Amino acid sequence: MWSLSPALIVGCGSPVAEMLSPRKVTPGPEPRNPQETGGPATPARGTRWSSGEVETKAHHVGTMLGTLRRALSWASPQGPTQVSKEDPGQCHRSSRRFLFQSLRQAVDQSPAMGQSQVTAVPEESSVVRGGGASQQASLKVGPEELEPEAEGKSVADLITERQLMAAFEQLRDLETRLVAEKTSNTFEDPTGFALRAMDVCLHYDGLAAEMGAIVSETLGPEGVPAATLTELARVIHAEEEAHPEPPADGDFLRTPRHWRRHWENAVRQSAQERVWRAGEGTGATPGAAEGVPSLAQLLTELGGVVRGDLQKVHREVQPAYAAAGFPAWETYLRAFHDAVAQRLQKLAPDTSGCEQLYLLLDWVANIYGSPDFLDAPDMALPKEPLPPLLAPDVWAQLESDYTRFLESKIAGCFDRILQLEQSRWEAAEAPEVLQGRYHVPLSTDIHMLVAQHVKAASAISAGLEATTLRICARALRLFVPRFEKALLELGAASEPHLGAYINACEELRTSLLARFPGTLQELEKPLVAAVHSFQKHLLQGLLREVQPLFRFVCMTQDWLTQDTLCPLMVKVKAFAHHLTLVAPPVAQETLQEVHRFVVREYLAQVLRPRKRFRGEERVRGSQKMSEDAQAISETFQDLGSEATWLNQAIPCVAEIMGESYKDDIQRHLEVLIRSYPDLRRRHVLAILALRRLGCRRNQHLLQHSQDLMGAGAGAGAGGPGSTHHRVLFEEILVPVSVDVLITCIYCSPN
Repeated sequence: MWSLSPALIVGCGSPVAEMLSPRKVTPGPEPRNPQETGGPATPARGTRWSSGEVETKAHHVGTMLGTLRRALSWASPQGPTQVSKEDPGQCHRSSRRFLFQSLRQAVDQSPAMGQSQVTAVPEESSVVRGGGASQQASLKVGPEELEPEAEGKSVADLITERQLMAAFEQLRDLETRLVAEKTSNTFEDPTGFALRAMDVCLHYDGLAAEMGAIVSETLGPEGVPAATLTELARVIHAEEEAHPEPPADGDFLRTPRHWRRHWENAVRQSAQERVWRAGEGTGATPGAAEGVPSLAQLLTELGGVVRGDLQKVHREVQPAYAAAGFPAWETYLRAFHDAVAQRLQKLAPDTSGCEQLYLLLDWVANIYGSPDFLDAPDMALPKEPLPPLLAPDVWAQLESDYTRFLESKIAGCFDRILQLEQSRWEAAEAPEVLQGRYHVPLSTDIHMLVAQHVKAASAISAGLEATTLRICARALRLFVPRFEKALLELGAASEPHLGAYINACEELRTSLLARFPGTLQELEKPLVAAVHSFQKHLLQGLLREVQPLFRFVCMTQDWLTQDTLCPLMVKVKAFAHHLTLVAPPVAQETLQEVHRFVVREYLAQVLRPRKRFRGEERVRGSQKMSEDAQAISETFQDLGSEATWLNQAIPCVAEIMGESYKDDIQRHLEVLIRSYPDLRRRHVLAILALRRLGCRRNQHLLQHSQDLMGAGAGAGAGGPGSTHHRVLFEEILVPVSVDVLITCIYCSPN
C-alpha cells in the first residue's frame, strides 16, 4: 500500500537510490563505500573488467534493456496510445509491476548478485552512458535533472528531510516535462524516456512511503510536528488537483495516485498496530494464570491506549490537518473503532467464566460505549453511526454463555445464604430487633443478590436484564421451600425466629414485587405459603402451651371460686408480645386466630362439662362465664385484636345457661345462630342440655333453631359482607353425653 519497491534498476548515485537509503528513517549521509555497508565490493570507476566479465555484463545489460523496450513499447510515439478505460490506474500499476519484474530478472541473472547493473553499465555499455550525445540527452536519469541548481537538493533529500511540498513540486515539474516530451515526440530513445519516467514514479512512491511513515509516527511518543502534518495534507490536496482523473490515453505518469485513500489505509494500519500492542508483552489473556495480567488489566490498557491516542488526535493532529482543510478526526475515530472491534472479535471466543464474560460485555456496553469514554465532551461524533464492536452473533453468544454461568452462580449464592442461616441456628443466635421488627439478614441478602445482578444486567441490555430476573425468580422459588424445610426440621423454630422469617418473607413479597412489577409474580405463591407455614408453627407452639390449662378454666368446682383464666391469659399476652414485632398484616391475622382459639376452646369446655350445675351453682356458673367472657374480650381488645365478632359467643351461652325466664332462651338462641352461622343442631342440643328444660320446650326451641339455621344458610351463602366465612362452632366437637342423649330423646318428635 505504502511500501516502496526496491529500485535495483538505478545506480548508486541515482536519486532513487538516495531516496531508498537509510536516511529516510535516520537522516544523515548515506555511506557510499561498500565496506561501510557491508555489501559486495563494486569495482571503482575506471577499473578494468576482465574480457569474460565484460561480455557477460554486456549480455545481461542488453537483455535487460531489450526487455525494457518491449515492456514500454506503448510509451513510444509509434506504440499504442489507447487503453481500456475500465481502470486506468490498473494500467499504471501493471506496467510498473511488469517493468520492475523485468528489470529485477535481468539483474538477478547477473553473476555479480547484489551489485547494481545499471551502475556497472556506464563503464562498459554505450546504451546508458556511451554512444552519441542524443542518447545521453534522452536518458537524463542522473541527479543533475532532479537537483535544482537554486536549492542544490535532490528530490530524495527533500523527501528525507520531509520537505514534502517542495519534493512534490519538483516531481510535478519533471512529470510535466516528461509529458510534454512525449506529447511533442521530442525524445529519441524510448528506453531512456521510460527510465526517466520510472524514476519519477519511484520518487512518487518514495514520497508516498514517507507520508506513510509520518502517519505511523504521528501517535508515537515523539510525535510529528504540526507543520509536517499540515504540509502532508496540502500535498494530498495538490496531488488530487494535479491528477483529478485518469488520462484518456492511459499515461501512468498522469494517473491519479489516490494518496488520500493511501493515507486512510495508513491511519487504519497505525491504529491497528497500536491497538494490538495493548497488553503485548504482558501476556494478558482471558484465562490468565497466577501472576499474569487478567482480562480486566488488558481491557484497561486497551481503553487507555485508545483514549490517549484519540485525545491526542483531537488535541494536536486534527487541528494540524484542519489548517489545510483536511478532515482527519472521523478517519482516526473509525480506524480505532475498527481496530478495537477486530481485537475484541478475536478475544471473545477465549473468554469464559461469569466474571470475565460480564467484564467483556460491560466494557463494550458501558465503558467503551459511554459518552464519557474519551473525557472530552466537545469531540464530535461521526456523521454515520459506528458499527457495533461485536458482531450480533458474537454478542448473542456472549450473553448466552453469561446467563448459563449466571444460573450456576446465583444458585450457589442461595446455597451460601442457607448455610449462613443454618450456622446462626446452630449458634442459637437470636434475631435482632430493628425498627420495631424482628430482623434477620435473609431478606437483605436476597434483596442485594437480586438487585445487584439485575442492575448489572440492565447496564448491558434490556434483554439480559429480563433473563437475569427470570433466573433470580426461578432460583428464589426453589430456595424458599428448601429454607422452610431446613428451618422446621432443625427444630430451631422459636417464636422470635419464626417472627423474623415471617417478616423476611413479607419484605420479599412486597418489595420485590413492587420493585419489579409483572416479572416476579410467580414468587408470591411460594412466599405466601412459607408465611402461612411459619404462622401455623407459631400458633402450634402457643396451643401446646395453653391447651392443658383449659381443663381447669371452667365447669369445675374450683372454677367457681378461683381465677383459673389468669394463667392462660398471661401466656396469651406473652405470645402477643412477639406478634408486636411481626409484620402488621400477619401479626393481626395471627392475633385474631389466637382470639378465636381461646373462645373456641373455652366453649368446648362449656359444651363438654365434667360437672353439671344445678340451681344456684348454675346461676353462679353463668355469672362466672360472663366475667370470663368480659376478661377475654378486654384482653384481646387491649392486644389489638379486630375480631370483635367473637365477643358474643360466650355471653350468649352464659345467658342461656343462667336465664331464669325460660321464654327468653329462644331470643338468646336467635342471637347466637345469627351471629355464628356455623352453629349446628348438635351444638344446640349441647347448649340446651345445660338447662334440662322440659320435653315440649326443648322440642320447640330445637325446631325453631333448625328453621333459623336453614334460613341463614340459604340467605348468607353468597351475600357480600355476610358472616358465612366465620368459623367457630364448626370446629367444636361435642361428645354424646347422657345429658345430651336425654335432651335429644326429649326433643325427638316421637
